Amino acid sequence: MSDLTTIARPYAKAAFDFAVKEQAIDKWQEMLAFTAEIAVNKDISTLLNGAVSAHSIADIFIKVADEQLNESGQNFIKVLAENARLSALPNIVTLFAYYKAEHEKSVEADVTSAMPLTAEQEANIVIALEKRLARKVKLNCNVDNTLIGGLIIQTGDLVIDGSVRGKLNKLAEALQS
Repeated sequence: MSDLTTIARPYAKAAFDFAVKEQAIDKWQEMLAFTAEIAVNKDISTLLNGAVSAHSIADIFIKVADEQLNESGQNFIKVLAENARLSALPNIVTLFAYYKAEHEKSVEADVTSAMPLTAEQEANIVIALEKRLARKVKLNCNVDNTLIGGLIIQTGDLVIDGSVRGKLNKLAEALQS
């Protein structure tokens, strides 16, 4: 996994830099996501092991993604095929999304609560997180009634556990120490 990420990084960065220059970040993200789905297809992934020439596999990708790829996207696929890097497309998509979030100064936060949150509660969480992280925040809300009460917020490496279950676990650890 980390090898593919290392391999994918320069391609993702190049694609992102080009997309920024062309003011087509969303279009590039769509193209990359679509081609990554092609790359993980069982039938196509078996062709990526070198049994088919780079030119042929690039043509297959381009034909399958016919209307999804512009000329620059087709050229990108050809470069990946020539360097036997088409299998890294899912990692390229992930890194491209990361670069996009950094560029837009935005972040996604997963919020798990014991009960569904009201719109006002969600808005308050967004305001507090935007202030703390200095970024635009998009919430992904989930409900887990095993939390008993409260909520858990996770974004990247940051985890804020304000759940009753979390507090009980900390209390149990303190009592056992």
